[in-house]
Amino acid sequence: MKHELPKLAYSYDALEPYIDAKTMEIHHTKHHQTYVDKLNAALEKYPDLQGRPVEELLMNLKDLKVDDADRAAIRNHGGGHMNHSLFWKYLDPANQKDELLVKEIVSAFGSIEELKKQFTDSATKLFGSGWTWLVRDGSNSKLKIVNLPMQDAPIMSGLQPIFGLDLWEHAYYLKYQNKRPDYIAAWWNVLKVI
Repeated sequence: MKHELPKLAYSYDALEPYIDAKTMEIHHTKHHQTYVDKLNAALEKYPDLQGRPVEELLMNLKDLKVDDADRAAIRNHGGGHMNHSLFWKYLDPANQKDELLVKEIVSAFGSIEELKKQFTDSATKLFGSGWTWLVRDGSNSKLKIVNLPMQDAPIMSGLQPIFGLDLWEHAYYLKYQNKRPDYIAAWWNVLKVI
């Protein structure tokens, strides 16, 4: 079974004016599709891995019986596929505020505003391409903010993703050019779970 590009539950223009329709379309149909295609290509010579969920592949990456080039492709493209699949879900305009998550955030950070401040600061300081995530630490279940490079997925480090922000330029450059802080500020308007 090949991995597939997930369908969005909303139209490409649903996040306007914060994230424009053209960026959403290109991001979903070109960038995410490429991660899916290249993950499938890396798995072609490993029939026993083809039916496995991407989460399982990434959590067991070190133990996979694959050559180093394919391991790197599974990490990069599998991570890109997983990260983006989660990203689209967090942006769904039909999402409702998660009151339990809000309480957990207030307990961990003092307030939603403080979480936003710390998350924004971390995302702004991320050098190069990658993601900023709110995660639950697998060792102690505490919430924390982490920056991960490239397409590294939180589960690769034993972290449970709560929500994440794609900081690759393809996620924002058409509308925001080099103004990453403006993109980060706009993104908070489309994240409905908190």
